[in-house]
Amino acid sequence: MLLDQDLLSIQEVRTKVEKAFVAWQKYRAYSQEQVDAIVERMAAAARAHSRRLAELAVEETGYGNAKDKYIKNLLASDYLPRRMRGMKTIGVLRELPDEKMVEIGVPVGVIAAILPTTNPTSTAIAKSLVALKAGNAIVISPHPRAFKSTCATAAVLAQAAVEAGAPEDLIQCVDRATMEGISALMHHERVSVILATGGHAMVKAAYSSGKPAFGVGPGNVPVLVDTSADLEDAIAKIVAGKSFDYGTVCSSEQAIVAEHSLRDRILALLQQQKAYLCTAAQAEALGKLLITPNWTVNAQCVGQAPTKIARMAGFEVPADTSILVCEIGGVGKKFPLSAEKLSPVLSLLFVNDFPAALDMCFGLLKFGGAGHTAAIYANNDARVREYAMRMPAMRVLVNTPSPQGSTGITTNLFPSMTLGCGALAGNSTSDNVGPLHLINIKRLAYTVRKPEEAFEMPLDSDPAPVSVGGPVDRAAVVSAVERYLVSRGLASPAQSASVPAAVPAGGSCGCSAPKPAASVIESVAAEVVDRFLGRKAETAPTPPSNSGGYS
Repeated sequence: MLLDQDLLSIQEVRTKVEKAFVAWQKYRAYSQEQVDAIVERMAAAARAHSRRLAELAVEETGYGNAKDKYIKNLLASDYLPRRMRGMKTIGVLRELPDEKMVEIGVPVGVIAAILPTTNPTSTAIAKSLVALKAGNAIVISPHPRAFKSTCATAAVLAQAAVEAGAPEDLIQCVDRATMEGISALMHHERVSVILATGGHAMVKAAYSSGKPAFGVGPGNVPVLVDTSADLEDAIAKIVAGKSFDYGTVCSSEQAIVAEHSLRDRILALLQQQKAYLCTAAQAEALGKLLITPNWTVNAQCVGQAPTKIARMAGFEVPADTSILVCEIGGVGKKFPLSAEKLSPVLSLLFVNDFPAALDMCFGLLKFGGAGHTAAIYANNDARVREYAMRMPAMRVLVNTPSPQGSTGITTNLFPSMTLGCGALAGNSTSDNVGPLHLINIKRLAYTVRKPEEAFEMPLDSDPAPVSVGGPVDRAAVVSAVERYLVSRGLASPAQSASVPAAVPAGGSCGCSAPKPAASVIESVAAEVVDRFLGRKAETAPTPPSNSGGYS
């Protein structure tokens, strides 16, 4: 009998969310010490299984390579928990005696975690650890092409959590992941927050669910290689970043931008790093292969070895090729390789000077990576700062491989597999997402002042009337009225000229009392006349109708 997979997925989601919610009702009462012990046990278990889970991810999805996926698993299971140690997320977070305030951490509830196919195990580890560190439950929805490796990871984490004293069912993984099931998860009334990692449509759906959501945008990372850079160091690091897990990380380098004067040296150094320099014809073939006619990345090429991609494009490269490099002429739809490629294919763009390099990098980000990540290699800090101020990117990395720098391996950014891109990309945060994004903060605030002490304006008296310049100059008002009547055709200039000259404000004594501004007088006069004429019109008898039709 054929079963409806969408209905099965929806029912599984409903069941597992309810189980997670029941478990969270117990877990929400745990102390910081209990929570930390559980997280440490989970991290240790994930470390012990990191290599096996990396191999399982590659075997199931065909994306990337096990060596680098193992490193990503260690980022989530080793470095992340070490950075979280000592972080307060439960109960009293801070006491502010000078302000007479206390900040209290409050878990949000059940987290819906939507996972990608490119990083199915490392993302599962990272999201589970930060969710439980924040005192929450988690329901993981794997990518349909990666559910085995993702659920295997979740099982390792769940068993370790229970062994450390966590309630049963605190970590759930959806076995039958379908698009309908994912939608049901994001809209479930028991779900409090969504952590979405995936394609643009998935992230948009998360933000459209009506739930608080943390999603991320695509990356199209430009790398400016400045004339002040150590070129040997720069090119070696760029190749290391671009080849990492065969380019599956959204923050991997997409294009080098440099001045023409550096071209020959950069090309030579790329070849030293086993990069293959493609001909114009080969670059054109790669552009047609990697980017589909509707401007999406060809899923068959994501995270594949450079030798395989070259073969798919119709040419052969040496077996030890690290990345494929293509020189292109600009940014935009005329140049498909100026887009994000999610593979070990790097574009090259050469320009005349530093301002032109800034413009080119800006264009790359706006073309498909706004808000995500940019990188620069330079030893001129003034140029580094100028680049950082100009780029529409929330992470600007200096002299480091981009995937490793953006995720916190080689920088002091918070270690994370969820990299927010800010309002530029329609994201709710520009941070590397961690436990503090998954709690609410309750504030206990004691009285520090009386209401009347909060304002400079006294509360027990009416404000003084605003003066327009002192005593009223009656002659000036009359003169203004007459001029306005003339402008309306209601008096002749001769009549207006008969008005006596204005008497100085304050009387005939010539006292120097301040006078109201002429513009104020004119405005008041016009308002009074119009109001008077309006009332006259309302009370005037109605003229006889012109029934003959003559004008």
